[in-house]
Amino acid sequence: MISQVFILSSKGDRLIYKDFRGDAGSDVVNVFYEKVTALTGDQPPVVMRHKQAHYVHVRQGGLYLVAITTADSSPFAVIEFLNRFAALVKDYCGGLSEKSVQMNFALIYELLDEMVDYGYVQSTSSDVLKNFIQTEAVSPQPFSLFDLGNVGLFGADTQQSKVAPSSAATRPIQGGKSEIFVDVVERMAVVIGTNGVLMKADVQGEVKVKCFLPSCSEIRIGLNEDLSVGTSQFRGYGTAVRVDECSFHPAVRLEEFDSHRILRLSPSQGEQSIMQYQLADHLPSALPFRLFPAIEKDSSGRLLMYLKLRCDLPPKSAAVNVSATIRVPKGCVSLSQELSSPDQNAELRSQSRAVLWKILRFPGGTQLSALFKLEVPALSSASMMEVGPVGLSFELPKVTATGLHIRFLRLSPVQPGPAQRWVRYVTHSDSYTIRI
Repeated sequence: MISQVFILSSKGDRLIYKDFRGDAGSDVVNVFYEKVTALTGDQPPVVMRHKQAHYVHVRQGGLYLVAITTADSSPFAVIEFLNRFAALVKDYCGGLSEKSVQMNFALIYELLDEMVDYGYVQSTSSDVLKNFIQTEAVSPQPFSLFDLGNVGLFGADTQQSKVAPSSAATRPIQGGKSEIFVDVVERMAVVIGTNGVLMKADVQGEVKVKCFLPSCSEIRIGLNEDLSVGTSQFRGYGTAVRVDECSFHPAVRLEEFDSHRILRLSPSQGEQSIMQYQLADHLPSALPFRLFPAIEKDSSGRLLMYLKLRCDLPPKSAAVNVSATIRVPKGCVSLSQELSSPDQNAELRSQSRAVLWKILRFPGGTQLSALFKLEVPALSSASMMEVGPVGLSFELPKVTATGLHIRFLRLSPVQPGPAQRWVRYVTHSDSYTIRI
């Protein structure tokens, strides 16, 4: 049961506030922002408690989406509701940002009214909601001297220029763009021992479809022909793409899945997850990163950490937003560094007892190194044992850890106008731990 839902900016400004039951008090917004900003860690807990209220939140687009619940509510169900709420705002408003929320506050309030009734979630389906949502989305238009019809008094955009006319029940959600996106998103959890041996590997994957087609009765998505599900199914010869288990959205038709690995569905407007899968304790390809550490104490009593990080992706691939968090002993007072390239930077975070090493772009088949010199008062053999583990965070565009790919994406019937089809792959690090 949900008592209140609100959206805050990164500065704590209240953008959206909806009280469904009136039993959580009026100061919940200030209480939540004070609690979330008072924490010292980079990632605040998703669920926090104050008195009898539970604060569940997700952060997307630089905004806090928060729900206040009672003790008997499932936090996982509330988190799923907030994620669906964020996805619907993106679908209807074209994006999730402070500006889009401010310009579409009436539409977002109408969404909340239709989604939740007296604290009980009714529906988060875009197909159901689009029959009831009457408010039109407002999208910002770039200023142009060649289109003075969009300019109001003192150069302000007029509301007429921002609102796209359409009917409520039949319009595409995002203004009629003839586009369809199929995203294969994987999250990797890995533990590597001190000897470099892989101790644990787990990949959670998802195939998402985001549809903005005016009319499309069916789409057919072809996966790898050699895809094997479980240990009992083996298809073709050589190294097959394998997953341990998978599940599908109820709207997916599987008549051709066993024979040809084809998914069929009638897409709804907006975003939906059509397939989820898992692969445990096995990776078909090499690990994306290997670390070669050397830890010692120099003659002046400083702690020296020499780290070589190797990216084992194919040469034409690259990892982006790579960051390594290295745990260090208590009491570190300063850090000096020698980095092998100018695209790196590092800093000491004393409160979290870690050195954060950041690499914006890491091409496959290359190696980077860093030498960190730490001033640790009364450095001893016991305190040197506190070094590590190393946690890696990264994003791998155009790469899937399982090898799952989309063979084809076909629309039926053929669209009368040009329909853009986009297939994207990305692998994120869920937890990539290297013991040293």
